[in-house]
Amino acid sequence: MERGLIALGAAIAIAIAAGAAAIGIGLAAGKAFEASARQPEVAGKVQALMMTAIVFIEATAIYALVVSLLLIFAF
Repeated sequence: MERGLIALGAAIAIAIAAGAAAIGIGLAAGKAFEASARQPEVAGKVQALMMTAIVFIEATAIYALVVSLLLIFAF
């Protein structure tokens, strides 16, 4: 029973983190496209900033994956 609850907790943790990361990346990309459409001359700078933001957003999802794997295999 305890092992099943740990697996369920790990699944919920990664699901929430992956969903939040997907929403965050979607919002960041949408705003970057909007900014590029409004001012095409700064599209390169906006793209670089967007990629930096996506890296940080994706890093939080990877941390959640590591925590989930630790929950499954360490306990």
